[in-house]
Amino acid sequence: MILLRRLLGDVLRRQRQRQGRTLREVSSSARVSLGYLSEVERGQKEASSELLSAICDALDVRMSELMREVSDELSLAELAESAAAEPVREPVPAGVRPMLNAVSVTGVPPERVTIKAPAEAVDVVAA
Repeated sequence: MILLRRLLGDVLRRQRQRQGRTLREVSSSARVSLGYLSEVERGQKEASSELLSAICDALDVRMSELMREVSDELSLAELAESAAAEPVREPVPAGVRPMLNAVSVTGVPPERVTIKAPAEAVDVVAA
């Protein structure tokens, strides 16, 4: 189950860390207790719109930007959740295999390449 408060907390924490700021600095600027801000960032407390506004002001981030990033995270989480719930598909028939596009990855270390496809549909050739 996707919890909006966790996604929101993750985005708030990333915003704060991008700025190199501490919880103490942001909580002081937002006039929110350090403990409460910490709980919001960890997704343990639901933040009211007033609290979000104060935190956004303290971070000098528009609430619309914050919500857009949360929305993007939510979309990815929903896709991942639905992909995990999909039934196992039948192997790709041999006649279809030649129609699959070839992909060439160069200049990327092998440990950085992830291929998400049914094993039957992919031939991996090391260069």
